[in-house]
Amino acid sequence: MTVANTLSASDIADLIQVYAGPAAVPKNFRIISDTSDFFKLEYNDVVLLGDNAYWVKRYEKEGRFGIDDQPKYWVRRAIDLKTGETKILKLVFHEEFITRIAGLEIKCFRSPRKEARILDLVAQDDRFMHGTWTRDEAGNNVRILEFIYGRSIDRVIEDDDGDHYEYFHQRFPQILAHYIEMVQAIKFLHDHGEKHGDIRRDHIFWDRERERYRWIDFDYNYLHGESMFAFDLQGLGNIIIYLVGRGDILVPDLYHNQRELFDRLWGEDLNISYKNRVANLKKIFPYIPESLNLILLHFSYGAKVFYETTGQMLDDLAEAQAEVAAQTERQP
Repeated sequence: MTVANTLSASDIADLIQVYAGPAAVPKNFRIISDTSDFFKLEYNDVVLLGDNAYWVKRYEKEGRFGIDDQPKYWVRRAIDLKTGETKILKLVFHEEFITRIAGLEIKCFRSPRKEARILDLVAQDDRFMHGTWTRDEAGNNVRILEFIYGRSIDRVIEDDDGDHYEYFHQRFPQILAHYIEMVQAIKFLHDHGEKHGDIRRDHIFWDRERERYRWIDFDYNYLHGESMFAFDLQGLGNIIIYLVGRGDILVPDLYHNQRELFDRLWGEDLNISYKNRVANLKKIFPYIPESLNLILLHFSYGAKVFYETTGQMLDDLAEAQAEVAAQTERQP
């Protein structure tokens, strides 16, 4: 139910002055209570939601499909004029697209209602982003998210400047522990009949304030067949392959720069989602324990068996974690 907002332009100007100072108060600003056309939202507009006002500062950006800094006009950074805190306003955007895994087409779509439902479910769980939701004057489901100060796990991995052997034996064990915790968080969703829907490495964020990794962005849903969680599991597989390899091991790079490694590969060694990425990483890094590499092979073209639940994957991860720890202890 929409709550009437009684804030006037003068009230809003006073609130902006409190948090940003007199000089920051715009000479002219629009007050928006219907966010249906999010393209019309501009810098310094004030969005009224329920009994609160949000001062819009910018739109968010996202790297996707190999393209960096794509604007997300339906996602706006704003100042909560009741508290002065930075918030993310996620507006209604009904996007749909088809993705393909090994020839199988999966229809994906955005569902604001699903994300709102998950925000309620995980409100006390720091493994996930937090936020609330409300409806604007036109009935649009707007999610109001806490701003996470940090960066995604792929950015953390990219900053590692040692060689892979050093990374794998010195830093990967801790990365693996964090990853397992993130899989456990997805199991929590699955146990409650929910999917994340858009599991990607840039959707695991290191929160500097809480000093932990957290899942973000739950608004994608997908039409599933017999296996409700298959798409989530495939996303988890792509992430663990990335973490073990300390990045994507790309077939073209091997062909041009490490031909002897390229010549060892077969089609079955490649990632079932991305044919230009290697999944069988033991052929590239022979010191990877067999138990860990077997997990990666579940997401390869040569896979004969696939994970049906996060619980199955967690069982294998526990065995691999023990073997990685034992191998690390043996290092001089």
